[in-house]
Amino acid sequence: MQKRALLTTAILSTAALPAVSMADLSANVGWVSEYIYRGVYQEDSSAYGGFDWEDESGFYAGVWGADVGVGLEADLYFGYDGTVGDELGYSVGFTGYFYTENDPPSSPTPGFYDTITEINLGLSYGIFSLDHAIGEEDGWGSPTDYTFTTLTVAPEVGPYYSYNTFGDDYDGSYVELGYEFSVNDIDLNVAFLYGLDVGDSDNIILLSEDVGYAETAFVFGVSRSFAIGGD
Repeated sequence: MQKRALLTTAILSTAALPAVSMADLSANVGWVSEYIYRGVYQEDSSAYGGFDWEDESGFYAGVWGADVGVGLEADLYFGYDGTVGDELGYSVGFTGYFYTENDPPSSPTPGFYDTITEINLGLSYGIFSLDHAIGEEDGWGSPTDYTFTTLTVAPEVGPYYSYNTFGDDYDGSYVELGYEFSVNDIDLNVAFLYGLDVGDSDNIILLSEDVGYAETAFVFGVSRSFAIGGD
């Protein structure tokens, strides 16, 4: 998953970026058995891909997209990563989520979501990281404000754990336990999600294809990243 600090995992388009000295450009492609983003079901058996550009100064930008069943999701993001001392890291960025099919629910062919924009803030120290998003979903003329916070414990070797929760106009929280490893440059991921708040029609956590509320989900993913050019 190459959505910078936005996917706690589980979970297409192209971009042309200028060649910049001392910067890295990479591409990524992948597939997940079930695309679940922030505890919310998106699509079964979803392919994704994207491009990331990073400058040694800390600035980054990227584009990422995936199949969401009703058209495609395309994400654009940019921001800045920095460090203080040897282990304390911080980041600030912006992300826009766009959908090729975004007709309102009243339409004969309703879309998946309307446009979503958010500010992304992050702190990390050693194996711990804290990410906080402040966003707004356009909602076809009825905007919805939300926050999403993730606390992750991720050792270099072994499983990772995260606690995730919505705030403001959205509601719900879940935990995720996963394991990531590589085989011959292929990245593999397995993740188990458990919803802490499910069963309420006002709850955003939808860990199932149907609009019933499932407490658990198990997701498998495979991906590959490629360096492009470089000085």
